[in-house]
Amino acid sequence: MVRGAITRLVTAAAGAVVALALTLGGAPGAAQAAPKAPPKPDALQLVGNGIEETVLVRQGERPRLFQMLTSEVDWLASASSSSSAPKAAQLGPKYTLTLLVKDAPSQLYHLYPLAQGGPRAHRPAKQPAGKQTEAWFYGRLSMPESLRMGGAPLEVKPDVVHGGIGGGVGTDLAVDRVNPMEEVSQALAEFRRLFLLNGAVLLVILTGLAGMAFLIRRRV
Repeated sequence: MVRGAITRLVTAAAGAVVALALTLGGAPGAAQAAPKAPPKPDALQLVGNGIEETVLVRQGERPRLFQMLTSEVDWLASASSSSSAPKAAQLGPKYTLTLLVKDAPSQLYHLYPLAQGGPRAHRPAKQPAGKQTEAWFYGRLSMPESLRMGGAPLEVKPDVVHGGIGGGVGTDLAVDRVNPMEEVSQALAEFRRLFLLNGAVLLVILTGLAGMAFLIRRRV
C-alpha cells in the first residue's frame, strides 16, 4: 500500500516536470531568433516644412540635442504599429528624421508633431538598410518641442519637456529616455527565469521521491 502511494506521488511529480518542460520548450529558441538590433546611430539629419537647409546633428558635437531628437524614434525600429494610418488632411506639417551610422543612412522616419489627436510617427517600408514593415505610431508629446529645438518652425511648448527649458535652452537640457521594447524584453526574461527556477525545484523534489521509493522497495 505504501509502495503504491509513493509510486503515484512520483508519477504525479514527473507529470508536473514534463508539463513545465513543454511550457518552457520554446523560450531558448525564441531568444535566439530575436531580430538583431540595428547599429547605434552617431548622427542624424532633419528636413521638413519650414526647414530651408538639412539640419545635421552629430552626437559628439551636440549630444543633448542628438539625444532629444533620437528619443523620439529610437524605439520604433522593431516596434509594431500602435495606430492606423490617419488621413493626410489630419497630419499637418511633415518632418523626416534620418539616423546615420558613420555618415551612412541607417533608419528613416516621418514625424507629424501637429497631427490631430496627438503627434504621429510613420515608419515607411523602404528603409536605408533594407525593406521593413510599414507602421504608424502615436508619438511622444515632446515631439513638437524636440523638432523645434532641431530647427523646425513650431510653437514653443517647454512644458512637455522633462524639467522645462527655462531661459537657457540647449546645453543643460535633459530628456528622459523611454524604450518600451527594452522594458518588455526585461519582463519576459524575468518571467522565463522564474519558470526555470520552478522547474529546478520540481526536479529536486522528483529526485528525492525517486530515492525514497527505491529505498522503500529494497526494504520491502
